[in-house]
Amino acid sequence: MAKSPTSGSSAKPKTKRATKAKASPAKAEPEVLEAQAHREEAKSRFNAALDEAKAGAAALKAEAGEVVGTYREQAKGKSTDLTADAKAYGEEAKVRASELAEETKVRAGELAVEGKAKASDALSALGKMVADNAAAIDDQFGPKYGDYARNASRSLQENAAKLEAKSVEEIGDDAREFVRKSPGTAIGLAAIGGYILARLFRR
Repeated sequence: MAKSPTSGSSAKPKTKRATKAKASPAKAEPEVLEAQAHREEAKSRFNAALDEAKAGAAALKAEAGEVVGTYREQAKGKSTDLTADAKAYGEEAKVRASELAEETKVRAGELAVEGKAKASDALSALGKMVADNAAAIDDQFGPKYGDYARNASRSLQENAAKLEAKSVEEIGDDAREFVRKSPGTAIGLAAIGGYILARLFRR
């Protein structure tokens, strides 16, 4: 019977501890809610920042694409312009070369005609000079050599007339044919003719 107060008194403190244990979760609940709220806010801000970064990256990508496209079009336009300019310069050079070739051809023809006239005049003058000296040759060397001089003078005059009557193309054909048939004679005649013409023009 003496133990009952002790057992009764020992049961009451247990009730107090149980009450204290039940009260602690109630105090901890606001802290948990606040921590959760902070986590949610941080998560929301992180997601917002991530979305903003994605949007910025997309905008930069689009802007870069526009810039690249603009530069590409500009480069394409410049390339087209350069190609057109090069083509125009090529056509102009082609036309100019054709004009120069035609001018050279015309000038060469003029020089050939002029040379033909000078050669004909030179032969005629040489024939006249030989004819004028035929009488002196008769006196110095005899009539036989005088006749040689007269025949040579006639031949020179005839050749001068033939040369004057022929075109430059015909003279060229005759010269090529003569050189083909008698190359040695052609070289000798060219040397003699050049010497005579040089002396005539020098006077």
